[in-house]
Amino acid sequence: MAVKLFVVALFFSMCILFPFASADSTDFQYCNKKADYAVKVSGVDITPYPVKGGKETTFSIAATTDKNISGGKLVIDVKYLFLHVHQESHDICKETSCPASGDFVISHTQALPGMTPPGSYTLKMKMMDGNNHELSCITFGFSVSLLAESKAVADI
Repeated sequence: MAVKLFVVALFFSMCILFPFASADSTDFQYCNKKADYAVKVSGVDITPYPVKGGKETTFSIAATTDKNISGGKLVIDVKYLFLHVHQESHDICKETSCPASGDFVISHTQALPGMTPPGSYTLKMKMMDGNNHELSCITFGFSVSLLAESKAVADI
């Protein structure tokens, strides 16, 4: 019972504090800083930012490679307050043009559920080739805001 009460109290405190915290949506880190990944990520763009539950958001990953990527998958894991909350996998050729080589962008648009708790999330994205070998792995944080900004407020 005490653990449940702690989790509820932590959740409500995060709802109040994190929507007002600023974050740079383009910061990312490689999962293994010593790895020589075949796919090098140059940037992450999240539009709109911060993310709002119930609204579409586009996650774009700019990358480059010397390999000719003709298939594989993206494995995405999401954590909220260090708790694993979501995992999904996508065909890489549905998120970018295949075969991919040189400079390319992986882009995925998705609407989070309207009841998505506000706060800080961490996303881990692994890019796997057709033989299930890891081509790249990055992590980055993003924020979900409590309320969508209205157009009237945005125009002021």
